[in-house]
This record gives sequence, structure tokens and C-alpha cells, in this order.
Amino acid sequence: MKAFCVQTNYTVKLIPISTLKPYFCSVLIKPKHYTMSLITVGTMAFDAIETPFGKVDKIVGGSATYVAYAASNFVTPVQQVSIVGYDFPEDEMTELKKRGVQTEGVEIVPDKKSFFWSGKYHLDMNSRDTLVTDLNVLADFDPKIPESYQGAEFLMLGNLMPKLQMSVIDQLKIRPKLIVMDTMNFWMDIAMDDLKAVLKKVDVLLVNDAEARQLSEEVSIVKAAKKIMAMGPQFLIIKKGEHGALLFHENSVFFAPALPLEEVFDPTGAGDTFAGGFIGYLAKTKDISFENMKTAIIVGSAMASFCVEKFGPDRMKEISKEDIDERLSQFVQLVNFDIDLV
Repeated sequence: MKAFCVQTNYTVKLIPISTLKPYFCSVLIKPKHYTMSLITVGTMAFDAIETPFGKVDKIVGGSATYVAYAASNFVTPVQQVSIVGYDFPEDEMTELKKRGVQTEGVEIVPDKKSFFWSGKYHLDMNSRDTLVTDLNVLADFDPKIPESYQGAEFLMLGNLMPKLQMSVIDQLKIRPKLIVMDTMNFWMDIAMDDLKAVLKKVDVLLVNDAEARQLSEEVSIVKAAKKIMAMGPQFLIIKKGEHGALLFHENSVFFAPALPLEEVFDPTGAGDTFAGGFIGYLAKTKDISFENMKTAIIVGSAMASFCVEKFGPDRMKEISKEDIDERLSQFVQLVNFDIDLV
């Protein structure tokens, strides 16, 4: 006899048959605190972007913004932790709230401007030059977790100073079911000890292939992955841009391709959108096994493929569930084949 409990506010406890005389089986039900919430910590900012396909002088961006737009397609609430200035548009906040994003953890500084970044992409769209970085309010960012966010089961740590990432983890009274962390080569250059301390606390690390080699001091990606996982994370995702992503866990490896697109307008935020789709799907399914992470990586890749089709997060505001399902089916077709083993 099997028992199933799907998305209920109760836990089910089966009593062994041997202890029951007049009955074959009995079920005891008791209330349980239940949440599928996701905390995302990162930047909410303005970007100025130039690519071979066009230019925008000022558009909303930031890691937490992209994560929220992607993840909210799968799970709500998305509990945002960030900082903005007086100039961050109210209609953007309203749009996020409509999608189930809570902004109680977003600090608004009334006398300073929001973080601003400007960059120019090369013809291959994989490399770029940073032209301007104005920290503005980000220089004073000290993330605070509201009481209403406590108990969240999933945590996405965007690319921030490792000390700030550690501060967020330390503020949580109950450790989330899954902690995913993004980082970059800059922190490896100036804060390696702090970075390694955070790595001991997280479950999944997101880096690109160059960052994986720098962090591990290994040339081979496989050796690099094993060395990084020995630092703490059980799972490692190595992003390879237009060439897809690799998922490592123990001795297992899974490769997720990137969907070939006819037009790529702006890769800014694609990595954060990937992360949002990845953790959003895991939060929806509440399954953090390696097998389910394979699917989550495909979902993340699908969301990232939408992101690059327009400047900033504009494309993410347009997509529907039907669009996502269609894009996922394209990924299935991309890797689907039959073969007779020799």
C-alpha cells in the first residue's frame, strides 16, 4: 500500500501494520509549517550596454533583478534582498511585485543613486569591456534579512563580496534546504580566503570555466571540478556561455547545451537568468537530487535563451508558460537521438 502527499500543509506518518490490530493501516496527520519561498540576494541596478546589434544608454539590470524575473515563473514568493537609490523606477518595483516578488528586503536610499554599470561587447558576444562602474548605493550595501523571510527553503546568493554572502547565511535562523552561490574572478583576486569560507557553507557553486580554473589552479575542467567540490559545494555548475553548462556531483557529470539562436542581442544577465530558472525549478519541485538538477539546468538554459533576445530583462517580462514549454521542447529535440549500440 502506498501513500502520497502532494503540496499539502500536513505531514503524513504511517504506522507500521504490525502495531495495528483491527486496522490494516492508519494515518496520523498534524499541521506543519510549509513554504516554497526563495530568497535571492544581489544587485538591482542600471546598465548601459553596447553590442554589435545595438545600444541602450540606461536600462534596468542587476543580478537579483534577472534572478527574480526568471524564478518567479516557477515559484512564489521570491523574496528579494538588495539596495537601490532614489532613481530606481517605481514601475519596475510594481512589475516585480505583480509577479510574486516581495521587496521588503530591498533597501531604498533616498539621497543616493542606484548602482550603474556600462559595458561594450565584442563581436563574438562572449567577451566585453567594462566602461563604467559606479557603485553608488552598493558601496554601503549591508544586506538584512527581514523576519518575514525567515524559514525560506531556498537561497540564491548573487555575485557579491563574499563577506556579504556569509552575512546573509549567518542571519538565517534555519538553514535553507539548498544554498546556491554565484561568484567571479574579481573576488578570487582580492578575497580568496573569504570566498573559501563561504564555499564551505553552500551546496551549489556557479562559475564559468575560466573562474573554475583560477579557483582550483587546475587546467583540466574535471580535475578543477573535483578540487572545488572538495572545498565544500556538493554540486558545481560550470557555465560555458553559448556552449552550454556542465553539472558536476561526486563522480557524475551532466552536460546541458545552449540553444543555437539566430539573433543574440544582449548576453547581459544571461547567467543570472540561468541561475533564476535553475533554482526556481528546484524550489517548485522541491527535489534537489542530481537527477532533478539535470532538468533544472535545462530549464535554466531555456530561460537564459529568452534573456539574450532583447536588451536587459525586457524579454523576460513578455514570456508565458506556453513560451517556456515550447522552448523546453526545443531543447529536448536538440539532444534527442536514437542509436544502436555496437
